[in-house]
Amino acid sequence: MKRRSFIATTGGVMGGLALGPLPALGLEAIAPEKITDRVEGMPRRVLGRTGEKVSIIGFPGLCLIHEEQEKCNTILRKAFERGVNYFDVAPAYGNGDAEIKMGKGLEGMDRDKIFLACKTKARDQQGALEELDRSLKRLKTDRFDLYQMHHIRTPEEVKRALGPGGAIETFLKAREQGKVRFFGFSAHTTKGALEAMRGFDFETVMFPINFIERFKIGFGKEVLAEAKERKMAIAAIKPMSGGLWPQGVEKTRQWWYRPLEEPDQISQALRYTLSQAGVAAGFPPGFADLADKAVDAVQDFKPIDEAGLVALQKMAEDSNSVFKREEDALAGLLIDEPVYADSPHETCPYRLA
Repeated sequence: MKRRSFIATTGGVMGGLALGPLPALGLEAIAPEKITDRVEGMPRRVLGRTGEKVSIIGFPGLCLIHEEQEKCNTILRKAFERGVNYFDVAPAYGNGDAEIKMGKGLEGMDRDKIFLACKTKARDQQGALEELDRSLKRLKTDRFDLYQMHHIRTPEEVKRALGPGGAIETFLKAREQGKVRFFGFSAHTTKGALEAMRGFDFETVMFPINFIERFKIGFGKEVLAEAKERKMAIAAIKPMSGGLWPQGVEKTRQWWYRPLEEPDQISQALRYTLSQAGVAAGFPPGFADLADKAVDAVQDFKPIDEAGLVALQKMAEDSNSVFKREEDALAGLLIDEPVYADSPHETCPYRLA
């Protein structure tokens, strides 16, 4: 498949940064992935072993569920014109609504200039096959650059997906048929992610890499280390999360966590996430205006510095982890109830039995 190439720039940052507060914050040395290109001001990095160059801000297909088709067309084209080439969506977003809208909105664009990623929540071979074929039709394409197991939580579901009759059989067959190029998964728990990483040689992992989660509960540390060892690329989710909505604070958006809104906070949060070794790209929350703010924030991207880390540490002091409940659920501390009833990922009670 022919791919467009770009002239390399010298805007990348190489090597690790020896930052003073790092030991106190429980962090290893920051080692940002190299920026290889800039397209319309948007930095790009190589997505690990795929060899593909992707925008360091990915387009969150979930945002399309909030808009009508005509507005979605404008949003998608604007993102592409601003240098975004990494587009991610899933059938779970709006029960297929986001896929349908993205498929129509991408019509007429050169697909060879787009890195298109999709997902399946099915863990069995037949279910994954049905979702894959339906997603291809909705997206009006003959292939996905990246196909992922969506929203992994428990080691048990990983075993089902990778075992006989599991979804991985559909993945492998689809690659033979040219329908899928690379494999990945997204996960919300450490145990689920590690089980998947150790069970199959995926090229990518989508995982929450966020300053509050790291400072509060050390969340993400083990996954980053495992990804480094296995040479897996990380697509960071929830980089712009401001934690759970505090009690008594009016929700400015009907969303299951509080997104960061202010440009300075967004910039610092993204600098933190995109400075972690192995992180190729970050995905904003599922709102088009926040995705646009994320693109603004990385135009002059620089790795996080000491002042930025101190500012984020202070910001995190009064914030609460989003993912502690899911970690607790897997540890048996929260059983037989939705982890987050208002989350778009929540489809049934969380049952360990």
